[in-house]
Amino acid sequence: MAIPDPQAQRRVLNRLKRARGQLDAVITAVEEGGRCRDVVTQLAAVSTALDRAGFAIVSTAMKDCIADPERVATDEDGLTAEELEKLFLMLA
Repeated sequence: MAIPDPQAQRRVLNRLKRARGQLDAVITAVEEGGRCRDVVTQLAAVSTALDRAGFAIVSTAMKDCIADPERVATDEDGLTAEELEKLFLMLA
């Protein structure tokens, strides 16, 4: 999915890279026998980072849909307002 707004794309990529780093830390902690509380806390952080990235992607698509519904209807993704709502609810 292309995110037309370069700032929004940068924010999403930063969140995803942060999540990747946190996931690497979880994997290392499990490999090294880390404490359960620490592993679960870090996993929660990964989950939150991924959720926020997903919300940012859907939010950007919704903004585009409101700003230019004709373009979104013919977009290569072909996302309708109903599909955007479903994507949003998948993250909830």
